[in-house]
Amino acid sequence: MKYSAHCYIFTDRWSDAQIGLLDTARELGLDGFEIAVGDDVLFKSELTRRRAESLGLELAVSPGGAWPYECDLSAHDPGSRKLGLAWHCRQIDMAAALGATAYTGALYGHPGVLLYHRPSGDELRWTADGLRSLAEYGLRNDVQVVIEPMSHFRTHVANNATQAMSLIQAADHPNLMVLLDTYHLITEVRDYCEQIRATRHKLWGIHACENDRGVPGNGLVPWQSVFRALHDIAFDGHMVFESYNSTIGDPPGDFAFRRGMMHNVCDDGSAFVKTGLAFLKAGMQQATA
Repeated sequence: MKYSAHCYIFTDRWSDAQIGLLDTARELGLDGFEIAVGDDVLFKSELTRRRAESLGLELAVSPGGAWPYECDLSAHDPGSRKLGLAWHCRQIDMAAALGATAYTGALYGHPGVLLYHRPSGDELRWTADGLRSLAEYGLRNDVQVVIEPMSHFRTHVANNATQAMSLIQAADHPNLMVLLDTYHLITEVRDYCEQIRATRHKLWGIHACENDRGVPGNGLVPWQSVFRALHDIAFDGHMVFESYNSTIGDPPGDFAFRRGMMHNVCDDGSAFVKTGLAFLKAGMQQATA
């Protein structure tokens, strides 16, 4: 298993000035790092790539910065779907320039776009078509395309593993994988084992945090079920710590607040990773005993 951290645990925006965080990640014992990209995230990809390679860190990329709402693979407007595919392909270009192995997120739609209806057959079909095209583009660039189901507060398209797998099956492309997020699942499902087992060989990774986005352990997430299911499917993918640092921004703390986290559960990124890493490693060790 590979352990990673999302950049938002440490910084509100990736830049050349943040490159030292890769050293921090390696010093903390991590194997990888997830970088949020977007139209407002500007940095020299070669600098980040060289530092990550020198440290032996595997990079992943996800849309977390500015992402135009009209760029949406699930949109009813064909023009918006075309814009969405082009926008995501540009992010895959960035991932390839970084040497990143995966492009992850709610790529099937746009987080925050809620139509409050059950997706129609046509909507699922054209979304799957877009994902197939995106997966093929990723394959040509050696980047895996990984979709993340999110809660019904963020999207109506895919809220759980079953819905994500339905999209993958409809898209029918080998370069499509799934990322499950323990925070998003808490409002959607009761059986974490069933969700993990439903993905099996398609499970690229887990975004690991508590029901309040805090450090794993002592929250509501049923971690024993998570560990047992990961052991059952012989999971050897990515376990990625994800939260929003609540001490950064202007004024301090504004970053987490703007991301919808109004409480202080990640005031020290390094401490978050240290505590979470010890908890997850111990849990997986017990599951395999």
